[in-house]
Amino acid sequence: MDPADLDDVLAAVRKFVRDDVVPLEEQIDAEDAIPESIIAACKEMGLYGFAIPEAYGGLGLSMVEEAQLAFELGWTTPALRSLFGPNNGIAGQVLITGGTDEQRASWLPRLASGEVTAAFGLTEADAGSDPSTLTTSARRDGSDWVLNGAKRYITNALVADVIMVFARTDPDAPGNRGISTFLVPAGTPGLSFGKRDHKMGQMGTWTSDLYLDDVRVPADHLVGGDAGLHTGFRTAAKCLAHGRAHIAALCVGMADRLVHESVEFARTRSQGGKLIASFQLIQGLIADSVTDHYAGRALVLDVARRYDDGSDKVAGPSAAKYFASEMVGRVADRAVQIHGGAGYIRGVAVERCYRDARLFRIYEGTSQIQQVIIARDALGSAARG
Repeated sequence: MDPADLDDVLAAVRKFVRDDVVPLEEQIDAEDAIPESIIAACKEMGLYGFAIPEAYGGLGLSMVEEAQLAFELGWTTPALRSLFGPNNGIAGQVLITGGTDEQRASWLPRLASGEVTAAFGLTEADAGSDPSTLTTSARRDGSDWVLNGAKRYITNALVADVIMVFARTDPDAPGNRGISTFLVPAGTPGLSFGKRDHKMGQMGTWTSDLYLDDVRVPADHLVGGDAGLHTGFRTAAKCLAHGRAHIAALCVGMADRLVHESVEFARTRSQGGKLIASFQLIQGLIADSVTDHYAGRALVLDVARRYDDGSDKVAGPSAAKYFASEMVGRVADRAVQIHGGAGYIRGVAVERCYRDARLFRIYEGTSQIQQVIIARDALGSAARG
């Protein structure tokens, strides 16, 4: 994207986030829902397709550009980003990286416009960060595939128009092999959903279980066609790497907000007749958070550049996600500490951020999975004994 155009996009998103979304944060948290007016505005601004190629109606942002956008989105509740995150990230990337030309042409323009909302159906009760024990199955029956199984914690499942479902197509293949990906439209007979999960934080982001009971889809719903058979794990890995870089940038944006809230509180809160900003122990907490934010921002932008030039699409995104998700947790903890009792009260921004930040260390690969990926990349075959 032309730098001037990117500046315009970032400025518009910043204004939208701070003027329109931030004032609704308490309402979103209390009602566990995003107002329809906000959803409509996100579609109008092109946010449902920021990472989708321009040829399919998206903005076609590079990872460096996407990271800068995520910095802005991270300023407010993560529920905003979750509206359109799967369309651009783990779900949409399934088609971008692994779909046939026909599948891309059919689905990507509708994902980019927000006409269609997508979900990513990988996680199961006993197969999360490591999909090697995935048990959802798909068997060929004439010109169709028949899917059976269950998925857990699927973002946007209850509102999705299509779900990218990962299923085992070769029951005899070991570990991560023999997994394929299928486009399963909402309303397909045999597809059903559990109740909306009641989560610790990130209210307004809906997750739920989904169930597949003899769900029948045509053969052309196999992502990638015949060439995509048994390539599901490789597709998932590519999508998750992209998502990890994005989540890392989102964490940096939240850390920026938390530093802002901490600084503003310290400048106005008095104890013993003095502003707490004059207390060196408070200064130390703020200095640590400012430094953490700087480090996270620099790391994410460097990783994004390497992702764009193709030199590192594995360890870098994992390192960024690992560091940034742990970093924002530290910054959130300090922000609550700086606020004292006020930081433990609902309706105070840092209290909500504290709850919201905790999930970043879990989804799209836990911190422990990122450690394994980073270490194995550094150690090579020696890491496997």
